Amino acid sequence: MAEPTRPEDTAPIASFDDLYAPFFGAMKPPSEFRIGAEAEKFGVFADGSPIPYEGERGVKRILEELASHFGWEPHGERPGGPLISLLRGDGGSVTLEPGAQLELSGAPLDDMHQIAAETAAHLEEVRQVSEPLGIRFLGLGFHPFATLDDLPWVPKSRYGVMRKYLPTRGAHGHDMMRRTATVQANFDYESEASAMRVMRVSLRLSPVITAMFANSPFYEGRDFGGKSYRAKAWLDVDPSRQGLVPTVMRDGSKLADYIEWALDAPMFLVLRPHDAKAPGGIVENTGQTFRSFWKDGFQGHRAHAGDWLTHLNTMFPEVRLKRTIEVRGADSQNREMATALSALWTGILYDEQALAEAETLVEGFGHDELVGLRPDVAERALGATFRGVTLAALAEKVVESSRGGLVRRARKNADGADETVYLEPLAHLVSHGRCPADDVLDAVKAGGPAPEGALFRERVASASRLT
Repeated sequence: MAEPTRPEDTAPIASFDDLYAPFFGAMKPPSEFRIGAEAEKFGVFADGSPIPYEGERGVKRILEELASHFGWEPHGERPGGPLISLLRGDGGSVTLEPGAQLELSGAPLDDMHQIAAETAAHLEEVRQVSEPLGIRFLGLGFHPFATLDDLPWVPKSRYGVMRKYLPTRGAHGHDMMRRTATVQANFDYESEASAMRVMRVSLRLSPVITAMFANSPFYEGRDFGGKSYRAKAWLDVDPSRQGLVPTVMRDGSKLADYIEWALDAPMFLVLRPHDAKAPGGIVENTGQTFRSFWKDGFQGHRAHAGDWLTHLNTMFPEVRLKRTIEVRGADSQNREMATALSALWTGILYDEQALAEAETLVEGFGHDELVGLRPDVAERALGATFRGVTLAALAEKVVESSRGGLVRRARKNADGADETVYLEPLAHLVSHGRCPADDVLDAVKAGGPAPEGALFRERVASASRLT
């Protein structure tokens, strides 16, 4: 769910209490809770090579065609700047990740039936404009073919800063930016207590969710031997802004714990009107934590509420708190499994009994032991073990809790089906101890020994095709 800029975002930050404003301002009663789905995907040509940003067959052309044919409003970062996003009045957007991954950030919607319809409509729009260009989109968590040199850089100011900074903080910064793709979901919260409860439960669950949705078994045209190269890449990205947020995982954690964590992370930039002090509208600032910027300023600029919002959006934990709670740990998927990710979390987070069951399931799960589990998740997904139990066994319990929550929500479509229909593809996989990567690997290897070259690329594209 996109976060609009508001007039109050220009207010100076005078005290620590001002840092609570984005969170308290977003709280709403459960009757107003909505779901926002996000999904990224890789565009490739028939030979598997990635699409560029520019050109007659680039992702910019796809944005232009979507705007022309389907009522999206084109946007750049500034008037006359490069096209990097599309907006609609319902709150949805289509944006670009640094390596030209195309992302739908869905509108805030009432139920999973609307989410499923939105996803299907978006993919049909993309198919109609990309198919004539010989482009298809893949739902995988890591680009299966491309090297870093093969991929473009989308001309967005933040990405230029991240391009220089992140490699100084981890070996996979550029991989994360340009070769990973995810499906995510956003949820509302009622109060500080409810937000922090959801954060604790979701962070403790996140390695299990990553295992359930592991779907990136390929690296530069070969099977890398594990189930999620995206999850593997994230293990070596700026540790100050990603991971499981240990202070928030503790019982009794408060909003202040998340705020303190974000304050001590380095910034990327300060956004300001274009002038001599901020050419292009940005002031690069990667050598200062937000706490220092707030206290001391930078090059004559002082921190205001919009800077804090920008900084919160540059934090990349497995579960991110901003004006919504964003669950972030899943690889990109096919259409059915992308919808299943939102359904799974909806059943857990929007039903009190299901949330209580999940809370009991993960009670006592510690930060350090979950951090130690993450590399095994990248390699073995649901085959990994935790405290002597396979993640497949834990995943079955999570699915059943979610199923119960969706049944109790009782949101039915015109055919009388409730939201559990969107959980079934995931439930089937989990019941067999499998993740999406297992299905993709089986499809690629079907018919004989592991294929190579053009045959490998064709089978991977066929097995993971979205459009």
